[in-house]
Amino acid sequence: MFNLPDFKDHAPVIIDWIDRYFQNLESYPVRSQVSPNDIYKSIPAHAPEQGESLEEILKDLTENMVPGITHWQHPNFHAYFPANNSVESIYAEMIASSIGAQCMIWETSPAAAELEQRMMEWLSQAMGIPEDFEGVIQDSASTATLTAILTAREVATHFRSNEDGVPAHLRVYCSTETHSSIEKAVGISGIGKRNLVKIAVDDQMRMIPEVLKRQVEQDIARGKVPCSVVAALGTTGTVAVDPLKPIAEICEKYNVWLHIDAAYAGSALLLPEYRWMIEGIEKANSFVFNPHKWLFTNFDCSAYFVKDPDSLIRTFEVLPEYLKTKTRGLVNDYRDWGVPLGRRFRALKLWFVMRSYGLKELREKLKQHIALNQYFADQISDQADFELVLPPFLNFTCFRLKPEKPGDPQEVDYLNERLLDRINQSGQLFLSHYKVGGKYVLRMVIGQTYVQRKHVDRALSVIRSMTDELLNTASSISKDLN
Repeated sequence: MFNLPDFKDHAPVIIDWIDRYFQNLESYPVRSQVSPNDIYKSIPAHAPEQGESLEEILKDLTENMVPGITHWQHPNFHAYFPANNSVESIYAEMIASSIGAQCMIWETSPAAAELEQRMMEWLSQAMGIPEDFEGVIQDSASTATLTAILTAREVATHFRSNEDGVPAHLRVYCSTETHSSIEKAVGISGIGKRNLVKIAVDDQMRMIPEVLKRQVEQDIARGKVPCSVVAALGTTGTVAVDPLKPIAEICEKYNVWLHIDAAYAGSALLLPEYRWMIEGIEKANSFVFNPHKWLFTNFDCSAYFVKDPDSLIRTFEVLPEYLKTKTRGLVNDYRDWGVPLGRRFRALKLWFVMRSYGLKELREKLKQHIALNQYFADQISDQADFELVLPPFLNFTCFRLKPEKPGDPQEVDYLNERLLDRINQSGQLFLSHYKVGGKYVLRMVIGQTYVQRKHVDRALSVIRSMTDELLNTASSISKDLN
């Protein structure tokens, strides 16, 4: 058992472990290579009766846990949208964990509440979000979207749903490409998944405003109440950007709550040349993006902005006697700004990151990732047996293997699936997949904090070698069959 007087002795051991982890990170397979239940079986069936030493625990951490880790900070991790961190963010997380504050209301830690308020102002100013939006930190974009839909539900029912239950005629709209968290939120909210209407997309995977308008008008004619529209700035599958301005105009005309899900791509708003993505945001009601995805702030930290905080607070406010304070109304009690009562001191890591980097270096890192992605896309498109399925955008490219002699579409899909399996099973690289227009495609995301050109070259080399192996194997099998 470790006591407080021992902290100074033990902390360097932990710091040394973390340092060695980062130093050795590139030597690990990117994706864990263990089989199901391997880690579970390595853990004793019962808790120890006597305390064990830090050395024993760290030994088991290294030998038993690390092999079961998929290394999200690995510079060869290009699969999902990253959950990147930074040394600066880690420092802040260590301090926040040491303080151990429960930041539910102002009085439980004034610094946490007021730093959070100021950090949201820093972000909104740096990203071009209108001044009349106010921000709060949520744990994830999924929670923020649920918060938006619950607030929209209350506004649409004149704040009766929390009291009387949810009526059956509310409708929520999103594109067919929008994140699964929307469907989950609509179900949890009581609106019901059957009342989620998915709107068709164009050939760039963007919501079609005319189809949305027609659907809203049809629903109103049938006695339904359009409650909310969720527009995506950077869909999960292809980073598609819904045309916000015409969508916002439709929502304004029919008095529908517009929520903008920019969970991943929102970080790019730090770059003025990408502000076109939020043209029309002044007509929106809420907006979310995740600093824990592409702004070097470790998970979890989701920035949620709302135009009318009074509606938000009215949706979530519950005031038991033990939370009544004399400062109420003078400051922000953020436990009223979302689902949970308990809140972590997340603003501290944003403060550390934004002060340590400064806006100039943050912008430079984003530009570097975008440039690396363009380089990757150029290299892939120069190879005759690959094709870009959509134009590269931000730090994302989707591509696929295109055999010299086009075969059955299902066979081509299967070939791409086999290529992805080979790449990921090698442990040298980690990619993911999606389907675009029914085609199986590979996704490449270049968003790790410390990624460099050499890592992109490494990815290209692995993709090339695995492709050659696969095509040679397929060719051999074909000759044997003939």
